[in-house]
Amino acid sequence: MIDELVRQIQKKNAPVVVGLDPMLSYIPEQIVERAIEEKGETLEAAAEAVWQFNKGIVDATYDLIPAVKPQVAMYEQFGVPGMEVFARTVEYCKEKGLVVIGDVKRGDIGSTSAAYAAAHIGSVKIGNSVLRGFKEDFVTVNPYLGTDGVKPFAEVCQKDGKGIFVLVKTSNPSSGEFQDRLIDGKPLYEHVADKVNEWGKDCMGACGYSAIGAVVGATYPEQGKILRALMPKVFILVPGYGAQGAKGRDLAHFFNPDGLGALVNSSRGIIAAYKQEQYAKFGGEHYAEASRQAVLDMIEDLRG
Repeated sequence: MIDELVRQIQKKNAPVVVGLDPMLSYIPEQIVERAIEEKGETLEAAAEAVWQFNKGIVDATYDLIPAVKPQVAMYEQFGVPGMEVFARTVEYCKEKGLVVIGDVKRGDIGSTSAAYAAAHIGSVKIGNSVLRGFKEDFVTVNPYLGTDGVKPFAEVCQKDGKGIFVLVKTSNPSSGEFQDRLIDGKPLYEHVADKVNEWGKDCMGACGYSAIGAVVGATYPEQGKILRALMPKVFILVPGYGAQGAKGRDLAHFFNPDGLGALVNSSRGIIAAYKQEQYAKFGGEHYAEASRQAVLDMIEDLRG
């Protein structure tokens, strides 16, 4: 799947992933009100509003972007109906030819980790049938439990041609409480980067990059420069663009000289663009057009 991701990035000349992280407060009032009129003040109504919102954004942007990244927690908060919409969103995005990165941040050991991997990028066998759950192409993985937690995901990557992005240096302000701690003379995130290189050796794509990628926040460009050098064959998923403050000029070091190697995420900066002053002219009625313009502006900013 790493080869397909690279192909899509090159085809659209846009190393951009849209984070489909819908909160009800991001969704225009008319969509929420319509769902409540139909289904009452229920979890089903919230899930329906999320679905209609997502569909509008995907329809308006799929021709511009290579990938989407739905954050599972935004769907889980609406219970079973929300998870049904998560699965529906994944399927719809794949129908549109998009690579889907499930932002699930799973991390456990043994059979539990294997079950998470099976649910999101692998399969289960029921009788004589092999069935797939949520069907993402990539997922995010928390490496805090070490190799025991990552190995089941890596095995699925090898078996089924899928991929993962391992949390290395995250974009949040308190990430340094643990990730910047010095161990044997270097920060913890560098030790994790070394393991990502190790885990990825058996998952190399024809494109020259591994299916075992890394998450490195755009809010830490200097660390990004170091980690790019430490992980030359690793694709980096870069959160923190836009709403968290990072701009295109901050991200040059995340890419390799070939122009590849990084995929930059924007979530609310795109899906809630209509709420921003520069896109207010679109209004809630045309939120999807605002999202499309935000994507175009992001692509231009990254190219600059």
